[in-house]
Amino acid sequence: MIKGLTNLFVRYTQKLVPDPFLFVAVLTGIVIICDFIFVRGTSFNGLVSTWFTGVWGGGIFTFALEMILILVTGYTLAEAPIIKKGLKWLASKPKNQTQAAILVFLVGGIGSILNWGLGLVIGTLLAKQIAKRMQEIHFGFIVAAAYMGFITWASGFSSSIGLIDTAKDPVTNIIFKMTGQTVPLSKTIFEPYNWIPVLLILIVVPLLLKFMSPSETTPIDPEALEDAEVEVPVTTKTFATRLENAWIVNVLFFVLGLYVLFFVMHGNLNLSSVIMLFTVIGMLLHWTPTRFIRAFSNAAKASGPLILQYPLYGGLMALMTYTPDTHTHSLATMLALALIKGSNEAMLPFMNFVGSMIITLFVPSGGGHWTVQGPIAIEAAKHFSQSPIYLGRVSMAVSMGEEVANMIQPFWILPLLAIAKLSIRDVMGYCVVTLFAGIIIFGGCLLLIPAI
Repeated sequence: MIKGLTNLFVRYTQKLVPDPFLFVAVLTGIVIICDFIFVRGTSFNGLVSTWFTGVWGGGIFTFALEMILILVTGYTLAEAPIIKKGLKWLASKPKNQTQAAILVFLVGGIGSILNWGLGLVIGTLLAKQIAKRMQEIHFGFIVAAAYMGFITWASGFSSSIGLIDTAKDPVTNIIFKMTGQTVPLSKTIFEPYNWIPVLLILIVVPLLLKFMSPSETTPIDPEALEDAEVEVPVTTKTFATRLENAWIVNVLFFVLGLYVLFFVMHGNLNLSSVIMLFTVIGMLLHWTPTRFIRAFSNAAKASGPLILQYPLYGGLMALMTYTPDTHTHSLATMLALALIKGSNEAMLPFMNFVGSMIITLFVPSGGGHWTVQGPIAIEAAKHFSQSPIYLGRVSMAVSMGEEVANMIQPFWILPLLAIAKLSIRDVMGYCVVTLFAGIIIFGGCLLLIPAI
């Protein structure tokens, strides 16, 4: 049954799913039409002005740069010699396609728990090493398995919403703005309702991969298997080349980064500290400045598609939140209100989980997503409880909805496609099965596991 469903999803995604750039264009058109139908007083000039502000302003550039830096620093870390050596060792272990798919999923999933930028790319880099050894495989299926690991990211240490909840910032932290409280990670990502479904996903998806594995193989673009060159041969020793290869520079940056994290920021993890931490760890593992610079530059190439599409999603998010006046609800507000209407204390997190999956299709950024759904979710939560545990549970329900819906939202798979030289149609069909597994596991745990 699983094999038949997978083949069905693969067949229809190959026929119906457009290029991700066109995907966001189609979504933008749908939202414009819905604005005219459902938002009273909508005008063409108003929509155009709102879209333009979303694309070229509204803070999207700052947040986009943070997200791109998380991706690039994670990718750079994955290219460190010791990690690359470990990937080559791991690549020698699978004996068949199913074992390879399970391995890249687990590496991607565990990597995403540590840092979503690392997890997003490390599975694909491992898939490339496996493809070098095992030519007769379905490369699209293996890369899809690597992307499936991304389903754990918003429940991990680099969860955008989880990290935002910890900051005393009335601009980004909606819980702090509305209640004056912050929610530590101990009350969000370390709660059983969050880590138990992550463990279940890491067990269930490998079982599904066993039944999903296609029997046919596909040719692999030789360019996709080439490794980026980070070694810089030193022909003449000058002051400049000695400085470029001075390991002490990287070590000093690493020590300084740890000092700032533990003595200045008192160990608090947020977007900025996560970026800094993975930057300095990457510097240490690459050992010399010139190696780190080259690896960072190579990693930045994978962010090109994100740089192109982030402004468009900023415009889409602006259209979702467009209102001609202060007395009219936006589409996003209407959707969020409709889904939580009549919810009780137990059902509210689950209904926000459902709403999050829908909104993620239009706003695929964790932090940007939270600015749309967060105020409504927290306002509703306040009527039941203002305890940090409950507010954290509601916010993590939104995180869970986002990571699950990412299985069919093509935005975050773009760097993987760039690394593997594949099309969205080569991988997306396999991810649909993981979408349904995620809905059952994460949604079920939100309903059944209480916060403690």
